[in-house]
Amino acid sequence: MPESRKRKKPETTHRVGFVPGATKEPKPNPTWWVPVMSGLLLVGLLWVVITYLTKFTYPLPFLAPLFGGNGNLIFGFALLIVGFMMTLRWR
Repeated sequence: MPESRKRKKPETTHRVGFVPGATKEPKPNPTWWVPVMSGLLLVGLLWVVITYLTKFTYPLPFLAPLFGGNGNLIFGFALLIVGFMMTLRWR
């Protein structure tokens, strides 16, 4: 029985993940990125710990009555979330 001919695959210049006009490596972060990221994470952690230790009254007493008495806790977690989001963009 005769053997069929092999088909030639078309050559493509398409590469997976290739974006025309993009640089090969992303730019590094500015020098202030890591200190601000670390500071937000540390301050957020301290804020939440102080909030729990003072029974949701301090560090800022005017935030305490907001959001059902959890204003300081929400503010501390917001600082932590912003710091964590910065870690995702860190190169």
